[in-house]
Order: sequence, then C-alpha cells, then structure tokens
Amino acid sequence: MLDELLGRAELKERIDALEEEKHHLERQRDAEKERRAEAVTERQQAEERVNRLEDRIEELEDRVERLRGDDGDLDFRGVETLRGKRLDAVLSRLGSVEAEPEGALTAMVDGNLPGTIREAFDDHAPLVSRAVPGVVVTDDAGLVSGVLVPPNPPEPFVTWDDSFEFETDWFRPEGKFSLALVRSDLFAIGEYDGRDRRSVSGFESDVKSDHSKGGFSQGRFERRRDAQIDEHLKRCREEIENRDAERLYVVGQRTLLPEFRKQARLTKPVDATGDPEDALEDAFRELWTTRLYRI
Repeated sequence: MLDELLGRAELKERIDALEEEKHHLERQRDAEKERRAEAVTERQQAEERVNRLEDRIEELEDRVERLRGDDGDLDFRGVETLRGKRLDAVLSRLGSVEAEPEGALTAMVDGNLPGTIREAFDDHAPLVSRAVPGVVVTDDAGLVSGVLVPPNPPEPFVTWDDSFEFETDWFRPEGKFSLALVRSDLFAIGEYDGRDRRSVSGFESDVKSDHSKGGFSQGRFERRRDAQIDEHLKRCREEIENRDAERLYVVGQRTLLPEFRKQARLTKPVDATGDPEDALEDAFRELWTTRLYRI
C-alpha cells in the first residue's frame, strides 16, 4: 500500500519491464554473436573449398597446356594453396630437412632458369619453368622437389647448403607493417603486428560506375568519373602518409596499384569485396597466400 501511495509500485513495474527488455536484448546480442561466428566459419570453409577447386582447375589447365606442347608427359605431382596453419606446417617441414654439405638447393628464380637449376631438375626443368617466379627447393636425393610462390619474394639467388635456406617472412606476415586496400570506390588500411590487426580505418567514395542514357554525354561522364577517382586517390594517399608502420603493402585494383609502387614494399592485385573492414580482411588472406607446386 505504501509503495502505491508513493508511486513506487509503478516504478518497480517499469524497472521489471526494463530488466526483461535488457535480458531480451542480451539474448539477441548473444544470438547475433553466435550467428556471426557461424557465418565466419562457413565463409572460411567455403573459401577452402574454392581454393581446392581453383587448385584443381589450375592443374587441369596446366595439363591442357602441356598436351599442346612438347612436354605433355610431364605433370606436377600436385598444386596447393597454402596459408595459416597449413603453411606453417609446410615451412616447418622444409626447415627440418638435413642434408650433406651442398646437398640442399634453394633458389629464388624470377625469369629464365639458371643452368644450376636445369642441371638439378634435369628432365623436370620444364615444370620449374612453368611454376616460377618462385622459391625452388630440391635435394641431391630427390626426396624434396618443388616450387613455392611466396607473397613477399626475395631478390634472385641460388645456393647449395646442408639445409634449405629461406626466411619465413617471405611467406607469412611478421613484425609491424601496414596493409592498404585500394579500389576506385573504397579504401581501407590496417596496422598489423604479424597476423594480429591492431587498428583499421577506411572509407567509401561515391564514384559513378555506369553511364546512363540521357543527361551527361559519355565524354562528360568519363571526365567526371576520372575526377572523382582522382579525388578518391588523393584521400587514399593522405591516409597512407599518416600510417605508423614503416613497411607498407598495397593491394587492390590492378589499374590503381602503379600509383602506390614508390611508397609500397609490395603491391598485388586482389579481388576483395564488402565494406572496408571486411574487404581488408579478405585482402589480408589473399595477400598472405603461397602457391605450392610439387615437382
């Protein structure tokens, strides 16, 4: 009775209703977190299936090319896309190989095969030619034989030693660096320490993509679109100049990458979609991918 006289009953009812609404929202939040986690898992599984299909397509295309050429009887023992734990396992296995002095060959080849490589692979040298540019490895017993195409390749070299000579940062992200994604309508940049992203920012620009009939002529439309892209790229460069990390990788639309080659340690065309944060995540995975050709 006293609660009713003082208006407390109505307040308590309101508090109870708000508590129930809060619990309802918390349940919604938890359900959304679970849904997003499941979506991420499904997306990663789908990407792995796509990678396997792409590997198979590449093998079949390569076989078609061989059948058209003189080395139709040669075939890769396999082609695989490596990233994450699978990449770590392969690099660890290569690092554990021990051979006699000058029994393990490691080389970075980005053009014609040196005579040393041709001699080491003999009849299978044409396969190496098709796989490079990449890091070539083999041993004098023929137990290890392949080419890895790293995202961050070193300068060309050839060396024989008692183990394979390679740096892990040719293949996977290490240390502090910035990764920028540039498309004509989108920009994103992240600061990383290895595989851990420390920050991310980005924006989208209103750049016309289609010319509708009527209104602007095609020429005027293209000039206006070019001006919009120029303004977009100016903003991109300003954001890149404000980065913290010294090392910079720029990926994205092939036609725009030349604008950033002087600033970037590495540029690479990638097909990353979505909003800036999601697109940057896609670009990171696509950049840090190694192709393995077993010979």
